[in-house]
Amino acid sequence: MSWIGGKKALRDEIIARFPLDYSRYIEVFGGGGWVLFHKAPERDFEVYNDFNPNLANLYRCVRDHPDELCDELRYMLNSRLDFDYVREMMHSKTNIPDIKRAAYFYQLIRYSYASGLDSFGAQPHSMWNNFPLIRQACARLQSVVIENRDFEKLIRQYDRPESFFYCDPPYYKAEDCYAVEFSEENHYRLHDVALKCKGHIMVSYNYCPFICDLYDEFYIFRTERPNSMSLEAGSVYEEAVITNYDPRT
Repeated sequence: MSWIGGKKALRDEIIARFPLDYSRYIEVFGGGGWVLFHKAPERDFEVYNDFNPNLANLYRCVRDHPDELCDELRYMLNSRLDFDYVREMMHSKTNIPDIKRAAYFYQLIRYSYASGLDSFGAQPHSMWNNFPLIRQACARLQSVVIENRDFEKLIRQYDRPESFFYCDPPYYKAEDCYAVEFSEENHYRLHDVALKCKGHIMVSYNYCPFICDLYDEFYIFRTERPNSMSLEAGSVYEEAVITNYDPRT
């Protein structure tokens, strides 16, 4: 599914730079799960984590209750009125059952402008077309542990020499685009826990002087992708792929 900061355009480059010797894969800032769903599920142990509780709940419901989730989605309307109602419900303190909350959240993702969750997209889309995708995702997630933890606590919990952490945090100076707050202090926290990591770790970021200086002890690979936020034809966005291992070996 579409998600702010999703790695659809870079997933092949990212996977090509995975280490060869790991047996535990942990996706620390899971988001839309583009890398997890694209990689081959040949490893024995996989973890999806996101600090956004609505994302974690959605993926748990996809994994454990796909039919019930599809039933909730079956008669949801692609309308501004319905979208505004669901958005207000998600922002309220109303106690919403997990499956209905997952359906509401998925509706906001699918029917919002650029998957931003806030404004109605006003685009034709049949929710029923997503049901096969939900069932495919259910099958893929059967052996995946789904977590909803702070990134530092998660990395410390799963850190082993055989672990590989893929981190796709909110980008520097673009934190306001994400649904969960991410302070400047968290960029330093992520660097510090990455520096002490016993296993392999990869971090994808926007390429900028601050990030390059912060991660100067690491390998930094510079790449680019099409800039979907720009109206200028051929515009690209520079990205950094950072590792604590040599990605060429």
